[in-house]
Amino acid sequence: MSAVLSARSALCRRTLPIYVARTFSTSHLLRNEVIPPVAGNATVVQQVQRPVGGIRGGIIGFLFGFSLAASFAAYNLLDEYKQASAALQASVEELKLSTEKVTEHVRRIEAVEKDLKVLEKSSASKEDIHKVRAEMKKLVDGLHVEFLDLRAHVWGMQQDLHSLSKKDATTVRI
Repeated sequence: MSAVLSARSALCRRTLPIYVARTFSTSHLLRNEVIPPVAGNATVVQQVQRPVGGIRGGIIGFLFGFSLAASFAAYNLLDEYKQASAALQASVEELKLSTEKVTEHVRRIEAVEKDLKVLEKSSASKEDIHKVRAEMKKLVDGLHVEFLDLRAHVWGMQQDLHSLSKKDATTVRI
């Protein structure tokens, strides 16, 4: 089988002209066109050079440059978006932590206020303290007066006892 293929390829090389590689702009008719032989048995392949149009090259260059610049801009925009998003997320987390701290402080303040109200209800006011102090002064003054009266009575009894012991008097003062 390989002998058949090599014979065919040799035959094709001898009989078929060499074609120019097909490009996007080559039409079907130009591709099939046979180039006439030059002097003798040698065949020279002439390549048809088509000028690349300035407009076509300019448009392709512009589109390539524009797509490259757009992709670079999109990449940078996406990177900045990611960085801004990460910074915003960090800020939100920090705000959440500070909010939790403030909430904890508010709870503690409310507990202290509650305890203060309980103590306020169970404690005495300044007016109550002044009233109790005035009553205590009256009681102490009354006790002092009674103590002085008692002392005077005891002193009187001592004097009577002393006078009885010096005199033979039998009167007792009560």
